[in-house]
Formats: sequence, C-alpha cells, structure tokens
Amino acid sequence: MNNVYIKKQNSYNLRQVTTAVSEILQWGGVDEKINADTTILLKPNMLSKSSPDKAVTTHPVVVEAVINRLLSFGAKAENITIADSSGGPQNPVVIAANYKGCGFANVADRCGVNLYTKLESTTVKTDGVMVKEFELLTPVVESDIIINLPKFKTHVMTAMSGAVKNLFGTVPGLKKAEFHMRFPDKDNFSHMIVDLAQTVKPHFTIVDGIVGMEGDGPGSGMPREFGILLGGENIYYIDAVICNMMGFKITIPPIMAAAVKRGLVPMQLPEGTVQGDVEVYRPVENFVMPKSYGVDFSHRVPRPIRWATPTVEKLLAPKPKINKAACIGCGKCRDICPQHTITVDKGKASINMKNCIRCFCCHEMCPVKAIDVKRNIFFNI
Repeated sequence: MNNVYIKKQNSYNLRQVTTAVSEILQWGGVDEKINADTTILLKPNMLSKSSPDKAVTTHPVVVEAVINRLLSFGAKAENITIADSSGGPQNPVVIAANYKGCGFANVADRCGVNLYTKLESTTVKTDGVMVKEFELLTPVVESDIIINLPKFKTHVMTAMSGAVKNLFGTVPGLKKAEFHMRFPDKDNFSHMIVDLAQTVKPHFTIVDGIVGMEGDGPGSGMPREFGILLGGENIYYIDAVICNMMGFKITIPPIMAAAVKRGLVPMQLPEGTVQGDVEVYRPVENFVMPKSYGVDFSHRVPRPIRWATPTVEKLLAPKPKINKAACIGCGKCRDICPQHTITVDKGKASINMKNCIRCFCCHEMCPVKAIDVKRNIFFNI
C-alpha cells in the first residue's frame, strides 16, 4: 500500500495521541496482523540522550500510544521490544542512559515491554547497490513485525530525516561511522541508506510530527509545532509527503533522489495518495531549512565551464565550525568522527578540515550545540 495517512494532532496528551495512533494503525490494517505470539520491534529516533522537549527524538508519548494500541490488538508486552542505536561509542550502560534520558525507559517500565541494551548484531546479506551485507541489531532480524517511529525533522547532511533515514539506527554503534567513512560522497551514502531500508523493510511507520524540527537538524535545529502524525507502509511515499510539507523538491534530499532513481517513488505523488485530515497536508509556512541546503550553483555558471562546478562546489560546500566559547571539551565529536579528524586540546575541540568529509556527525552529536554549520558567503548571493 502506497497511501499515506495524515492525522491532525496538536498535543502530546496520551489519551488523544493513543486515539490518533489507533486510527492510523487500524487504517493500515496493523490490528489484523497482531496476535499473542507476534514479536514486535519498535524503532524510534534516538539520535542522542535528549529530553523530549528538544524535539531531537521521537516523543515517548507516541511510543507509549503505539504500545497501548498493540496490547489492545492482542500483543503481549513481553513480545514488544524498543530498540535503537544512537550515535557515538556504545555499551549497555550508555544505551540504557540514552533510553532513560529520552523518556523511553519510563514507558517500558509502565507498559512492561523490553528495552534492548545488548547491542548484539546479526549479519544480513542483501542485493544492494552499494552494500552487500549489513550488521543489524539482532531484534531487527528476529522480530515478526517492525514498526518504524521516526521524527519529522531536517538534517544538515541529507536535508531531511524521516522514515528512511531513521533506519540507520538499526546499525549498531560506531558501525554507522564506518559507513560515513566508506561512503563520504553524499550520493553514495544515500544509496547505501536505501540499500539498508530495502533490507530492513519496516512493516509500518508512524512519523511524530506533533512537534518536529526545522533549521540545522537533526540535533541542533529549532523545535516547531507541526501538529501532525503521518502513517503508512511505504517509507518512500511517507518521506515524499514530508518533502512536500518542508518545501523540498523531491530530488533535493539525496536519499529521496536515490529512491527516485531506483523507481521506488515517483517524482510526483499520484492524486489521492494522502488520506485522512488532508486539509493539513500543505507546505509549512516560513519553514526554516538547514544552512547546508541548496549548495548546487551550477545554474549560475556559464555552460562552457560547468565541468568545473563539482570541484568548486566541494571547495565551497558548508562545513562544520566549532564555537570555542560554547565547546565544553566533552570529546563526543572526536569519538563519533569517522575520519578521526577532530582532536580535543585544553578543553576545546578542533577540526582538521583537510580530512573532513562533511558528514556533520559532530554537529549531530554535540550535546551543547557548539558545532555550527558554516555556509560560504557565496551562497547568499
């Protein structure tokens, strides 16, 4: 099913969200796929240890609402697992602290479901374009049903983070950094993400857009109330809806460009794709895009010398810049950097730009938002 359900929801009131989630899940026929023996994985967005009000991670009320509905459909709590692998070095203590900081631990306690902290992985073969096998968190491989619970937000590297990008968290710990190092080119990285999505194949997705993020997401943007939940089976169609609401042409986010190239989603969604509260399906007014958005300036260059624009674009592309005054020297940026190009000296981080691949992992993981996205003044012309 390629249809996408949009539901107006303006608050994180648990009863209201549970009602909205129930409507979406039943519309998608999820209730008919659940029984007492069904093992279910819930995959939220848990980029880092961040409180729900920051809009960095999936709100715990959305996760709890989904659990409540699954239990009402006949699932057993002991067969439901919340699992994600946030960025940076991981161990059971760190991942447990992240679950707690994001509010998922309290939800698991109240509902009696499992939190996956082992971070054990299973190798899965794939017929991908860029990657022939992935190491995935073991519950991803062993669960009967995967429900994807991403956040509606921007991303400085991939323009937006939605249903497809959220699946990168099924790769354990620093294995994600290895993929950034293997595929420093944004387009190749995006094809890798599509390979991953085609491997994981979540059964259903609900996007938390009640309060999402604009600006320099996924971790340092600004929370903004969008007042929606999105649901559906087809993750590419869901992300196309997000693109349209954010004001992106569908081929601007490189992950979506890769999906279009592979024929997984059309350039324009067919009429009637969006169902539900269709009156709220429209571009968000005055939406703030990432500073890294729109670095393509080939249309400004005379045709005879356009062959040189890729090199020039690389030189002028946005880059991470450390705000020394705000930096606390915690070293999280150093630990996550796939190129090992960040050092910490005398309590302050520094980036060797010569080796930087502009993956913006450091920007994502900085707990105090001390790493900005510096855009060349040329792009303000």
